[in-house]
Amino acid sequence: MLFLLVEQQTDNILNEKFKPLTGIRAVAAIMVFLYHNRKYWREHLSVFAMQNLNEFHVGVSLFFVLSGFLIAYTYQDKPLLSKSAYFQYILIRLCRIFPVYILILTICYIDFGFPLESNKIIFNYTLLKGFSDVYNLDALPQSWTLTVELCFYFLAPFIYWQTNKSIAATIFYLLLLTAISFAIGYGWKYYSGNPYRWLYDWKFILNGTFFGRFVEFYVGVLMAVYFKKQQALQKIIHTKYVTATFCLFIFMLIYLISSFETNIFDQGTSHLWGVLIRNLVLPIAIALFLWGLITERTLLSRALSSRLAILLGNASYVFYLVHFGYVNRRIISFHLFPDRNFILLWLVAIATYWLVEKPVYEWARKKIKQFV
Repeated sequence: MLFLLVEQQTDNILNEKFKPLTGIRAVAAIMVFLYHNRKYWREHLSVFAMQNLNEFHVGVSLFFVLSGFLIAYTYQDKPLLSKSAYFQYILIRLCRIFPVYILILTICYIDFGFPLESNKIIFNYTLLKGFSDVYNLDALPQSWTLTVELCFYFLAPFIYWQTNKSIAATIFYLLLLTAISFAIGYGWKYYSGNPYRWLYDWKFILNGTFFGRFVEFYVGVLMAVYFKKQQALQKIIHTKYVTATFCLFIFMLIYLISSFETNIFDQGTSHLWGVLIRNLVLPIAIALFLWGLITERTLLSRALSSRLAILLGNASYVFYLVHFGYVNRRIISFHLFPDRNFILLWLVAIATYWLVEKPVYEWARKKIKQFV
């Protein structure tokens, strides 16, 4: 995911060249939709197609890299200018994530009943569930990515500030955070069993937490740092076929990850080498692909800058929350179209974006800037 959130509108900062970055969010959301619905098409698709669809969860990786770039490019280290600036930055980020999420979660609980276990309610509403391998897929399963995003939001200004001082030191500190997360999870397991598997085991950390997936965000941050350096930018602007080359490279890496699958019910990221390729190599290809989108004028960049693509990109967060889990199950209980309700889910997402997400966020943002 996308689970994943990125800045949809950044005032006057995102110029015409950045429009494809909104459109590409819709593509990432569609990839995740295909990934979650692939099981319904196993009998109708070739083994090759299914193997690749098994790895379309990398749409979440695309979101993470994009989030790293846009947050770093937009805010840099400005939130660190004062305590109030940082507090305002965090509140604005929270207002991007929580309103629609809490709305859908509450409707889900009202419909099916609140859990008897109060811990589940607390962990879901606060998104602390994303640190537990037992709770992370509870209620709205895809919302585990929101916990990963929140970790990045809290750390992003410090990461950007430290990167300008030393990239090597920044990587060291991030690796240290990862080591600490492993120590907490495995230490907890050793001393008291860690029954809810907080930060345990290695597969969960590397697949489902910021501490295992920080590279995806950090590659986006580095992209923002170098994009601001005009000399480096000029060297790459005149390079041809960046978009096409790295788009192809992304699909080659998806195929490479799928090669670790043992059958069409498996995933390459269930194996260490598949995880390492997705977490360490794929983000670089994604960043260079995104660089191409905003520095080259191609058919793809024009398509992703169209009104329809921008609309879908803006509604992609809601689509991500409704395409799988509670809302989708509820819609299916009334009717299931042959496209697995793909178009209907987009209509629901667009309506929710216009009626709830956008107005609530804009209202909250004004209030925060007024009082903080």
